[in-house]
Amino acid sequence: MSEITQNDPVELVQPIILLVDREEPAGADHGIAAAALASVQAFMREPENPDWHQWAAGAFAKSVRRADAKMFAKVLAAFPDHVLATVGEGSAIGLPPMPAQELPKLLAKLQVSGTQLPAGEPLPPAPLTIVLNSSLEMSTGKAAAQAAHALFAWLLEAGSDATEAWAAAGFPVGITHASAKDFRKGARRATGPVIQDAGRTEIEPGSTTAYVVTGL
Repeated sequence: MSEITQNDPVELVQPIILLVDREEPAGADHGIAAAALASVQAFMREPENPDWHQWAAGAFAKSVRRADAKMFAKVLAAFPDHVLATVGEGSAIGLPPMPAQELPKLLAKLQVSGTQLPAGEPLPPAPLTIVLNSSLEMSTGKAAAQAAHALFAWLLEAGSDATEAWAAAGFPVGITHASAKDFRKGARRATGPVIQDAGRTEIEPGSTTAYVVTGL
């Protein structure tokens, strides 16, 4: 294994902590939307942070980790620079980018793989809707990361007028699950990039996972 030199760029990752309550878990769509909102609202809170620019110049790496109610409260208390997003029953914490290999212990011990919420109530289409490729059968955690990718990519391309109008409306978000055929067809109306996954976990590299549609 080669050693990292001072000239090698540090890989940054944005931690997103999804509340998975053991007794009363939120529905999957609510959790996915909350995670996506937490991601972009963390950026909107402090866009001048230089770590965001370095992170956005790379692969937009995100780490969606799950926490029960007790651990979720600990994360809220431990990181004053957090953003808490709530959509219906779903809640998630968004944090600024951090070095991927040096996550604080409290975050590093939270699980990533296998994060699953029950189906619950759907989140109907909204003036901004995230469309997910249901044929990939992504876990809730994976779908949350892809939804966050799509929403962040939309945010960076949309321009200040569109993003400010969305914020003024209260950040409405809908979630739609589309079959492979409907996903490809609907991509023609995408407002922003169609996300292709790197394939590090769960799905094949290059799989198209999510995009944003506005103006519904």
